[in-house]
Amino acid sequence: MIKLFIGYDSKLPALYNVFAHSVQSRSSRPVATAPLMLSQLQGVFQRPHNPLQSTEFSFSRFLVPYLCDFQGWAIFADNDVICRADIAELWDLRDDRYSVMVVKHEQPEKTQTKFLGMPQTPYQKKNWSAVMMFNNAKCTALTPEYVNTATGLELHQFKWLGDDNLIGALPREWNHLVDYDAPNPNAKFVHYTGGGPYFKEYVGCEYSDEWFAERDSMLKVTQTDELQK
Repeated sequence: MIKLFIGYDSKLPALYNVFAHSVQSRSSRPVATAPLMLSQLQGVFQRPHNPLQSTEFSFSRFLVPYLCDFQGWAIFADNDVICRADIAELWDLRDDRYSVMVVKHEQPEKTQTKFLGMPQTPYQKKNWSAVMMFNNAKCTALTPEYVNTATGLELHQFKWLGDDNLIGALPREWNHLVDYDAPNPNAKFVHYTGGGPYFKEYVGCEYSDEWFAERDSMLKVTQTDELQK
């Protein structure tokens, strides 16, 4: 069973559902998808809101190993993503030499703000934590106490590992950054990190048509008269 945790933001519930559908419709193996909803993490995630965080799951993503009882592997991904490939291909890249595996972007910031006018905060390892494969037994530092109190940079720069050699590299197509990376027709996880086509300001961005196609596919209901044909 592939475990996939997806960031959930109550302001943008459609994003979780479109991404989950894009994964499930292409997977060759069972996938257990779980939204990281703050309403379901009460008593566990008690970190106060930081004005610099752009989503409700900016920090709760690091609870994934704890939520898995520090056993097995699990994938985390942001919600502003669509999947264009079989997620089993990503799952098969698990490597027990590493504690966590990510796409190691070296990304210059193009703008001072991102979607919804949120500030764009530059830091080393930017966007690495947008898609992570956790080797949960090797991530025991990520207790609720630590996740609730560590600084944002300590979490997103993987300082909790103590050694960057424990971070494995995933192929770039598993976290393709729309309008940052060069266009890639082979992208497998398309990440609308700067703002997706569901915002009027970004209609027409790279892969915009595919996001709307996924949404429409998710909403499809075959009518009874069609079923009887």
